[in-house]
Amino acid sequence: MNVETGLTTATLSDADMALLRATIELAEESKKNGRHPFAAIVANEHGEIVASAGNNSMPPHGDPTQHAELAAAAKAATLLSPEALAKCTLYTSAEPCCMCSGAIYWCNIGRVVYALSEHRLLTLTGDHPENPTFSLPCREVFVRGQRHVEVVGPLLEEEAAQSHVGFWA
Repeated sequence: MNVETGLTTATLSDADMALLRATIELAEESKKNGRHPFAAIVANEHGEIVASAGNNSMPPHGDPTQHAELAAAAKAATLLSPEALAKCTLYTSAEPCCMCSGAIYWCNIGRVVYALSEHRLLTLTGDHPENPTFSLPCREVFVRGQRHVEVVGPLLEEEAAQSHVGFWA
């Protein structure tokens, strides 16, 4: 039993962990491209990638609503039916914020697996004006909805934190 999540690691496959690590790599790529170090992937029930996105919310040219999770969920929603999306997993390098959690919910994605917790992210970003972090875990957003969204995380926090080290200084 994972004390942080209350879930057994048996709920995660090798494919889950590989896709989560892929988001961490994409987050590092976003950072190298001068963007905030976040990334997300939506995969279907067979582990096939449907959509992926880095973060494009960084000023002056980014759109503050274009977090990686929202962008990947929106793209997946243009490609798949709500029934197919309910079988999908959104993998993300950091816990979805309340805006992204809403997008995940409205797109009908059935599962979220994330690396870095919102709480841990706050310790890395501090009060940086480009990341005014909400203290609102995605589980609390999802539990208010009318349908269940499975959440697994935080996982691989140390790996996921590396792309943020020094970025928010």
